[in-house]
Amino acid sequence: MSKTISPSIHSLTVTSGGMRLDQYLGEKPGIKSRSEASRLINAGYVMLNGKKCKSSASVKAGDRIELRLPSPPALTVDTSPSVALPVLYEDAACMVIDKPAGIAVHPGHGMSPDDATILSALKPLFRKRDLSFEPSSILVHRLDIDTTGCLLIAKTPEAHVQLQKQFAGREVQKTYLALVAGLPSPAAAVIDAPIGRHKHDRTKMSVMDASSKLRTATTTYRTLSRGKNATLLACELHTGRTHQLRVHLSTIGHPILGDERYGSTTSKNLADDNGIERICLHAWKFSFTSLKGKRIDVESPMSATLKTALDKLEIRWMIS
Repeated sequence: MSKTISPSIHSLTVTSGGMRLDQYLGEKPGIKSRSEASRLINAGYVMLNGKKCKSSASVKAGDRIELRLPSPPALTVDTSPSVALPVLYEDAACMVIDKPAGIAVHPGHGMSPDDATILSALKPLFRKRDLSFEPSSILVHRLDIDTTGCLLIAKTPEAHVQLQKQFAGREVQKTYLALVAGLPSPAAAVIDAPIGRHKHDRTKMSVMDASSKLRTATTTYRTLSRGKNATLLACELHTGRTHQLRVHLSTIGHPILGDERYGSTTSKNLADDNGIERICLHAWKFSFTSLKGKRIDVESPMSATLKTALDKLEIRWMIS
């Protein structure tokens, strides 16, 4: 099943200018985000004063914007439960899958029952292995919808309990690749800043007062490669707070490219100018202990999102 994205705007006259076209459209009803506005503009569905233009075009009062809706299937979101999930590691108790971008790990607020999730896509894998499918005892941890890479899956309720204990005891080592705006200085550092729910926007997280000891959050980053205005980092999470990497890197002034929620004006402009539509965050290396006591090291190949972004920003780095 698929559903068509149909913005409600058809035409409008700019009442106040001084901003980019994608930014202006992204604030209008019917357009979900600045990234969606940018996609529509780059696909040629937006006319500014009767002409096609770029996302970075400036608008001024009196300008006329026309949105010519695409015909299906030009802008469709596939909601089929058929999702390929490459298996990076497997034993009798668990498996590590290579999560693709754009798929939520589990059903969430605002999702249709027909929307594909990692959980629904795991059903045929469990069926093929003649395993009981217990939704509450499968996902050992979470990744955001556009984050790619290593995701640990328990095959049994017993394995689920034991593997989650490793997370609680901080025995699992997680290393991410993050492409960020700017050039962090120093090139390697530890970010030690508590994280909690944002005071004004409950859908976001933020760095808290130093007295928030129960919400400690620690991240180590090191530079792998730099470009002119962006840097590829390897980031190790020593704690597992919600949106930890996204919040920490944004807090030090280097948001992850493609991050709409925690990005800055600079990072969003850089992402839009280079056609980066998804967050450039990849769960690269994952290390845990099997239920038989053996240390397991798993690595996910660099995602297409990161490869494409690195090429566009002329950043060279080979996974060793």
